[in-house]
Amino acid sequence: MACGEDKEQDPRIQGIAASIRVVPDFPKKGIMFQDITTLLLDPKAFKNTVDLFVERYSGKNISVVAGIEARGFIFGPPIALAIGAKFVPLRKPRKLPGIEARGFIFGPPIALAIGAKFVPLRKPRKLPGEVISEKYVLEYGTDCLEMHVGAIQPCDRALVVDDLVATGGTLRAAMNLLERAGAEVVECACVIELPELKGRERLNGKPLYVLMESR
Repeated sequence: MACGEDKEQDPRIQGIAASIRVVPDFPKKGIMFQDITTLLLDPKAFKNTVDLFVERYSGKNISVVAGIEARGFIFGPPIALAIGAKFVPLRKPRKLPGIEARGFIFGPPIALAIGAKFVPLRKPRKLPGEVISEKYVLEYGTDCLEMHVGAIQPCDRALVVDDLVATGGTLRAAMNLLERAGAEVVECACVIELPELKGRERLNGKPLYVLMESR
C-alpha cells in the first residue's frame, strides 16, 4: 500500500512533506537525500507523522514494534512529542544519518501509543548478551542485523518501522529476523518510499504502508 487511501488530501501529509529537506548529491553524487532531521525540528509535523501511524495500527493487536538502531533515540522522541518540543539527534563524527539510526525515531512513540513492546534491531556487536543475527546483501557487500534472544515470543504480531524504504534489503532482513524468532510480521511502515528502487518487491508479499513517495 503506497500513498493511497486519500492520504494526499490529508493536510497533515502536506505539512510533513514540506518539513522534509531534500539534499542533492548526498552522501554521493546523484542521490537526492531525504533528510528527516528537519521534520524533527517541527513538533507539529513530527506529532502528525506518529499520529498517522498510530491511527492505522491502533486496534490491530500489534504486540511488537521493531525499529532499527541507535539507543539514544529510544527515549528522546517520545519525550519531545509529549512536551511539544523539537527533537535534535546528536551523531558521532563521520556517522552518516543512515537507516540504522532513524528507525528508532518513530518506532518507540508508535509502540507507546498502541501499547506494544519495542524491540531494537541493531548492527553487529551493539547488543550485549545472546543475539540472533540475519545477514543481508547490499549493492557492494553485506550487512547484518541482530536482536536479543528472547525478545520475541511465538505469539507476537510484529510491525517493522523505519523512516524510508529504498531497495528493501534492510526491511526484508528485519522481517526474516522476526519470523525466525517466531513472530508474525503484520506489516512494514515507513514515512517515505523511493518507488523507482522497487523495494516493496523484495518484501515477500508483506504489506508496506508509507505516508509519501520521495520528491
